[in-house]
Amino acid sequence: MDGSQLGRALVLIGLGLVVLGGLVWGLTRLNLPFGRLPGDFAFGSDGFRVSIPLATSIVISLVLTVVVNLIAWFGRR
Repeated sequence: MDGSQLGRALVLIGLGLVVLGGLVWGLTRLNLPFGRLPGDFAFGSDGFRVSIPLATSIVISLVLTVVVNLIAWFGRR
């Protein structure tokens, strides 16, 4: 990989992070129930909290799988 390919890859990674950050920021402002779905575990005590978003992780995984497969399918056409 030469310098121009590395630079292009870093720019694309940076743009992807900006888009991902914008999506996370925008979705948090919509007050969606992610992190509070049935199957998401949260427990703790004074000054200590543990959150295990199992159901949210599964939903996000399914959505991303469908999106990536659709992108790959349209890319082959």
